[in-house]
Amino acid sequence: MGRVLGLDLGEKRIGLAVSDPTGLLVVDSWVLERQTEGATLDSLAKLCQERQVERIVVGLPRSLEGGLGPQAQLTLDFVHRLAERVALPVDTWDERLSTVAAERALRESGMRREKRRQHRDAVAAALLLQSYLDRSILRSAGAP
Repeated sequence: MGRVLGLDLGEKRIGLAVSDPTGLLVVDSWVLERQTEGATLDSLAKLCQERQVERIVVGLPRSLEGGLGPQAQLTLDFVHRLAERVALPVDTWDERLSTVAAERALRESGMRREKRRQHRDAVAAALLLQSYLDRSILRSAGAP
């Protein structure tokens, strides 16, 4: 599969996670502060080149019922502009509850509230990306 970049889009920050070159495991995660959209897209394009990313997956915020609301439409619009900018395949992945799971994991680790806020988006991106990678591995092995 190659190296995959996972994005968890937020209003102020974007959680980022990157896989190993085989596309099996998340090996790094961090946060990118949002700037203007053009500057943010430039930063992501540069990152893709530096990290030799072959595919991007962006968390799609579906409702609990699975529908697409206004935030999901904003995400899809961003995905379209990102795909044009980086000339790489950009997939979406259902991110329902990824931020909730990240917050819970950080709380259970004993991390203080202020530190959790700083790391939550990165952990959410890592959880989202690993879920995507796991499903891709199962599909390539012939699982439904």
